[in-house]
Amino acid sequence: MASFNKITIVGFLGRDPELRYAQSGQALCNFSVATTERRKDQSGEANDHTIWFRVTLWGRQAELAHTYLTKGSQVYVEGRLRQSEWIDREGNKRINLEVNGSDFQFLGRQGENGGGGETRTEAPAQSQSNQTSQKAYAPPPEDDDIPF
Repeated sequence: MASFNKITIVGFLGRDPELRYAQSGQALCNFSVATTERRKDQSGEANDHTIWFRVTLWGRQAELAHTYLTKGSQVYVEGRLRQSEWIDREGNKRINLEVNGSDFQFLGRQGENGGGGETRTEAPAQSQSNQTSQKAYAPPPEDDDIPF
């Protein structure tokens, strides 16, 4: 039987995306995404539980994320999950959840820390025609410009 590793995250950016270029010239963008769920403890009191994910996007997606996402933006990310462990300066064991992003989508409204509406980018392995259409990306119109 084959194995499968895929994660879907909808959360908010904890910092502005950082764009770098690999030695090969390929763009890569790193940012952190927080997801929060509300849980009730044994006494019935509601507590928020936040999990942070480090996300890396590649190629044109990296450039788009760097251009349109900012700290506080809501984003949808799909990719493969990887866990790494390390020891901090105080000797505590730490765990990082890292996502190698294969697809992402801007969420929220433009001007609302949401980036750019509901424009979806294509995964790097898509056909050349899809990659060409990405190059002509423009943010969606303001709500007042929508005809319905």
